[in-house]
Amino acid sequence: MSAGSTDRRIDKLIHVLAKNAMVVVPGTKIASEIGVTRQKVWEWIEKLRSLDVEIKGHPSSGYQLVKVPDILVPSLVHAELGDGAIGHEIVHYFRTASTNSAALALAARGAAHGTVVVAEEQTAGRGRLGRVWYSEKSSGIYASVILRPDLSPNAAPIITLMAGVAAQRAIAGATGLNADIRWPNDILVKGKKVCGILTEMSAELDRLHTVVLGIGINVNHREMPAELKEIATSLRIETRRTCSRVHLLAALLKELDKLYRVLLKGGGAAIAERWAAASTYAQGKRVRVVAHDGDFFATTAGLEPTGALRIRHDDGREECLVSGEIIEVK
Repeated sequence: MSAGSTDRRIDKLIHVLAKNAMVVVPGTKIASEIGVTRQKVWEWIEKLRSLDVEIKGHPSSGYQLVKVPDILVPSLVHAELGDGAIGHEIVHYFRTASTNSAALALAARGAAHGTVVVAEEQTAGRGRLGRVWYSEKSSGIYASVILRPDLSPNAAPIITLMAGVAAQRAIAGATGLNADIRWPNDILVKGKKVCGILTEMSAELDRLHTVVLGIGINVNHREMPAELKEIATSLRIETRRTCSRVHLLAALLKELDKLYRVLLKGGGAAIAERWAAASTYAQGKRVRVVAHDGDFFATTAGLEPTGALRIRHDDGREECLVSGEIIEVK
């Protein structure tokens, strides 16, 4: 168990309550099954209640789970996940600074390919370009996936795009929303951001050693902070209903697993083809390019197998963007 991560016996507690959801389970039975004291069971029940998990009862009468909670603990996610390599090991935090930081630390200690770090809340969630990722408690998916790809460092951008396609597919499948992908790493609904991806890596000169894909999805946020309302939204705001985070995370990990296999078999071109098919930004979109040496206007003109975005300047010149951002010109 990673330092500070959720005690796996809490996961067992949820599992015991879930499998006996229609009956009251005595505290002594729970304590015996998960190997803790009745006092500890009570403390953990209170912890779960603080996360809006509906549990009836008290120590003298026993406990009953009113409904299966939407908490991203391993047992609940694995029940929907299947046998893919990505997600075989899930490390859960109720609260952590950053899932990417936790995943990088685990990777440095030898965590296996496909290990996933998830949190109910981040206190210092990181976005791309040093930005902060707004991480409302128990409302979003804050996850980081450790990959051990046998690929060159040049493949890092296409891995980010692969994650974007996986997130777009999972969101569309779970909600029916028409989700779009904006190069390089944003998932949009009606022009507002619902998902972002932060890729961090360690590499040798000719080989990637570790890639950590940080994926944040605004799921059940009732509203966004005032400073974000014009540029960000949530799945709940757009659908007007709650979305199962457990189901969505499982769907995301399944899509990642499938697309990672596509990448290893077909290379960057196979991922670029799928990204272009899923994004209105791939070709013919008038955009403002935000670059380190100044902004300019251009039209998108396709995606390279490397993940670079081809753009056409107003004078007809074409170039490939490997970094920066684009914003649609309306």
